[in-house]
Amino acid sequence: MTETLTCPAGGAQPLPQYPMERAAQCPLAPAPTAQKLRAEKPITKVRIWNGGTPWLITRHADQRALLTDPRVSDDDLDPGFPYVNAHRAEIAPLSPRMITNTDAPEHTRLRRTVNGPFVIKRIEKMREPIQKIVDDLIDEMLAGPSEADLLKTFALPVPSLVIAELLGVPYKDHDFFQSSSSTVLDSTVPPAKAREVSGALAAYLDKLLEEKMAAPGNDVLSEMGGRVKTGEMSRVEAVNMGVAMLIAGHETTATMISLGTLALLQHPDQLALLRDTDDPKVIANAVDEVLRYLSIVQTGVRRVAKEDIEIGGVVIKAGDGMIFDLHAANWDPEAFPEAERLDLTRPARQHQAFGYGPHQCLGQNLARLELQVVYGTLYRRIPTLRLDAEITELEFDHTGTTYGVHSLPVTW
Repeated sequence: MTETLTCPAGGAQPLPQYPMERAAQCPLAPAPTAQKLRAEKPITKVRIWNGGTPWLITRHADQRALLTDPRVSDDDLDPGFPYVNAHRAEIAPLSPRMITNTDAPEHTRLRRTVNGPFVIKRIEKMREPIQKIVDDLIDEMLAGPSEADLLKTFALPVPSLVIAELLGVPYKDHDFFQSSSSTVLDSTVPPAKAREVSGALAAYLDKLLEEKMAAPGNDVLSEMGGRVKTGEMSRVEAVNMGVAMLIAGHETTATMISLGTLALLQHPDQLALLRDTDDPKVIANAVDEVLRYLSIVQTGVRRVAKEDIEIGGVVIKAGDGMIFDLHAANWDPEAFPEAERLDLTRPARQHQAFGYGPHQCLGQNLARLELQVVYGTLYRRIPTLRLDAEITELEFDHTGTTYGVHSLPVTW
């Protein structure tokens, strides 16, 4: 039976399905239904893959209020937690407690054990190595034919090389962790297969962690190995944190490089602003505006209420799930006037592309740095870069946690 909501006018309407379809003619914009709900019913129930009916939160201000409310939980063992797919629902009871599925004080303890390598001061020291990675890859592109799939030849290798260097993972194994990450994040993969691949990735990281504990290097895995030795975190916690970093550290940034390039190529006036400047402040602001404009975490941030919460004229009951549509909030005209317009001069730092509150993305400083180097280098070094297909011919990827393209053919 289809659940319905009774509207004030009297009629009954079926609950919208989430995630929502994007308009084919506007593939970079939030789903039209999500934008309509933000204007008319910014806190409303939707239906997800398993028939569950969590609340969908689409306004910028409501998201900020709820994501900092201690009554809103990231505990994915709560029966009301709105899992993103069947695989996540199946493995949740088997998964160790991490920063991605715990609340304070456990979340605070775990976050403290891994926060150090990602603070701005330490991340900024990686600017020169990242610049070399980017320049070397562009050199390789320019040495070959004047056409390429930017996703495969540039967007994926950049963050893969960076996260490998940061974690201390041999880049020679990048094919393994790239394909494993894609499988784990693909909502169309059978849960058993995803679980098998997750186990293989964890076994790989466990072996590498053991090597780092015996012979530490100057990398994050060695640092976590030291914390395991002192009892600050368990070995299982360290391995699973390494897996999470390896997956999140390249998948999302690769998508932002390719999809960001596509967005900029669709707005040549904005691309010119970025291409013709070497001002780091201008470039940093441009990165935040592209992050706001695209908000690539398609499946939304998921939470569950631990107590009744009254907000926006509705009561979210204890045990109710919540989905925060980041893209809809980042196009909220109350927070960003003319939000549908890509404007690299807009003060966009208050976007929620990395989430918000205590669970805000751990790797956001690294992602920003990578994008600053990429956006500040690629279009300057290849000023004639252009899309080698019509945007309507591109195949967009809806299967994972992020929203992107399967390939991005370019020429110059």
